[in-house]
Amino acid sequence: MRSRIAADYASCLDWKVASRPFPGQRTSGDLHLVEEWAHGALVVVVDGVGHGEEAAIAARRATETLRAHCHDPLVALVGRCHRAMFGTRGAVMSVARFDAGRSRMSWLGVGNVEGVLLRATGAKVWCDSLLRRAGTLGQGSELPSLELSVVAVSLEKQLILATDGIRPDFVPDLKLGATPEHLADGILAEYARDTDDGLVLVARYRGTP
Repeated sequence: MRSRIAADYASCLDWKVASRPFPGQRTSGDLHLVEEWAHGALVVVVDGVGHGEEAAIAARRATETLRAHCHDPLVALVGRCHRAMFGTRGAVMSVARFDAGRSRMSWLGVGNVEGVLLRATGAKVWCDSLLRRAGTLGQGSELPSLELSVVAVSLEKQLILATDGIRPDFVPDLKLGATPEHLADGILAEYARDTDDGLVLVARYRGTP
């Protein structure tokens, strides 16, 4: 699944998402959003609490808010999502914004949506892990204390976001060079749990078009 790309600019990302609902159900509470513009993109994975339609309602509330305000500063954007999900089960999420003009990525997470940035140093492959704050958006009046991290990105670095329906032991097996499609499909096939919805999104940085 790919996002819409306007005719007057090229994407700074190649990306792929792979997902499946809780076994036996048709609706997943794990959703994603990729919004792209000239020299930038917003990449998000949202996991509604639990699974099924009630979880999906919370996650959809978040993605609708994210789409409508995608250019807001990330901390403010997460705050908007928190308020928009009042009255729902709530959700956890990890968000990242690519700034191709400055070759950097800003990211933050609330809850247990895994985030890693895959990079290489010589022959070695390393993963930078997203610092995530404990908590659930949409629950309680106060947001958890949020910390935005900014990292440099270069060509071919790959961002991977995965819900807790994906076992976290996929991280040590990651290899640089695989396509986003191969990575996303492979992680889902091998590491998805049978007790929850599962979603993994892989975005490879292409730089300034």
